[in-house]
Amino acid sequence: MLESSEEEFTARFRAFAADGELYPQPEGSPLLEFAAGGRVLYLFDRSGPYAAVPGPARVLVHGILGPGQIAPLPAEAAGERREALTVVGVSAVEGRGEVLASSAQICVVRARLPLVLASFSPLPPLQVGGWVTFQTLPPLHGFVL
Repeated sequence: MLESSEEEFTARFRAFAADGELYPQPEGSPLLEFAAGGRVLYLFDRSGPYAAVPGPARVLVHGILGPGQIAPLPAEAAGERREALTVVGVSAVEGRGEVLASSAQICVVRARLPLVLASFSPLPPLQVGGWVTFQTLPPLHGFVL
């Protein structure tokens, strides 16, 4: 289980919310349009309908990893230690970043913006301060704080 409730999840990871800009949500759309870290992300709205107000916002961005979709950056790749984030499809990302927090199934990575990445299976051993490459499954989830 990755989260017991939206409230517990946001309280647990609140410190890792990204600062950015929310754009008006089209009527009936479950996706939030959120600009942060020089990227525009489409996030499945986990805050409830009509809770997100356009303008400056703090949003917890949460992505799900499939098996093998996160890996430590090898020590010999030290020259590649620069944050990268690329939008894939409508609501997924791939990138490279520094591990800010890690547990058995969840890690927080800073890759242009903080991302809470989780897997239904155990993650490989990750060190805080280490670097990883990753790719999420769609959709990304967004919790507006």
